[in-house]
Amino acid sequence: MSRTLVELLQAGLPAEAVLTDPDVTASYAHDMASFCEAGDPAVVVLPRTVEQVQHVMRTATELRVPVVPQGARTGLSGAANASDGCIVLSLVKMDRILEISPVDRIAVVEPGVVNAALSRAVGEHGLYYPPDPSSWETCTIGGNIGTASGGLCCVKYGVTAEYVLGLDVVLADGRLMSTGRRTAKGVAGYDLTRLFVGSEGSLGIVVRAVLALKPQPPQQLVLAAEFPSVRAACDAVCTIMEGGHVPSLLELMDRTTVKAVNALAQMGLPETTEALLLAAFDTPDPAADLAAVGALCEAAGATQVVPAEDATESEMLLQARRLSLSALEAIKGSTMIDDVCVPRSKLAEMLEGVERIGEKYGLTVGVCAHAGDGNTHPTVCFDATDPDEGRRARESFDEIMALGLELGGTITGEHGVGVLKKEWLAREIGPVGVEMQQAVKAAFDPHSLLNPGKLF
Repeated sequence: MSRTLVELLQAGLPAEAVLTDPDVTASYAHDMASFCEAGDPAVVVLPRTVEQVQHVMRTATELRVPVVPQGARTGLSGAANASDGCIVLSLVKMDRILEISPVDRIAVVEPGVVNAALSRAVGEHGLYYPPDPSSWETCTIGGNIGTASGGLCCVKYGVTAEYVLGLDVVLADGRLMSTGRRTAKGVAGYDLTRLFVGSEGSLGIVVRAVLALKPQPPQQLVLAAEFPSVRAACDAVCTIMEGGHVPSLLELMDRTTVKAVNALAQMGLPETTEALLLAAFDTPDPAADLAAVGALCEAAGATQVVPAEDATESEMLLQARRLSLSALEAIKGSTMIDDVCVPRSKLAEMLEGVERIGEKYGLTVGVCAHAGDGNTHPTVCFDATDPDEGRRARESFDEIMALGLELGGTITGEHGVGVLKKEWLAREIGPVGVEMQQAVKAAFDPHSLLNPGKLF
């Protein structure tokens, strides 16, 4: 009689790394996304070494058991959701920063390192790791790589993919593969590193990453501009970018979001505004840059422009923006957070369309956006205990994605596809695109054991 799954796992893992209590394993079943099915895992494992991850994958392949890799489960697409009978492979215990090199401007880390912990560690060396998702205090680098996360800084510094130079990956059969480089340049062979970034754990398990760093920039200053309409605010965004300015942050909050943040945290934001635009610069003379952008905002119709006087005021404004999603969730208790990215030139049409969709379905839809790169987060607020509201929330969510594609955009700028958007991925990339991506999946994971049911 063959040994059971748990017995085989325990043969190569410490006893405390294998969790089988159903009450405990159930807590690993899903991430933070709404409307995403999740199954019951057979077991949760928490390895601490590469060799232990290899043992898990060899066991899974031998028994043909699916494996769902997880980080902090702060994702918003269901990409970390368990499937029935799977092994949940939680990588949060692999949390060491292995190297920081100021000369090479790289960090080598394990996947369970928390984003904020890495940022603080490299800051002690005068370096900067730019990607900063809203959940940066809890989300992990492995999860950021899996979903190609973004953040507030993307308008200037780009998303996670821009900073991943090389990876160590455990493949489905347990083999260890290294991709990429740790040099400033390198173009040898196919770019498999980029292939893994955003693959949501469907091609292999990232166990080590070489990340590019930048010199620590000066302290940024923030400006807040009030507008009488979202179109005027979006016109200002277009004018700022067309003028060659390079803000470190360019964020938009609509009136619904502003009111929600005030209700949650009494931030004192101006509730008479239809749209609040936050712009920041981390240049040697940020005050001069803010003055130039402030003039452009006024020319676009801003009713008030208020530059922060110091870092403390700047941080208060950024904290208001970071509270946006929590504040919108507090309106009805549940949210569906969309992640549609459109060309900047279509930003006003996107936001006006979202408002029409909210009115059509009788729902509150607040929008906060990384306006500088066209990445919008329309957030549908609804009562999850009301079946009709739940239906309308899902239908409005789909209409928002359809609008984004119609405007030449994409269904996700930084949250990933997961379970939530896999039907829409097929619509975006088309049947030939799906066929080729499935062929890539089959090459790396011929038995379809890695994160099944995600993406496709």
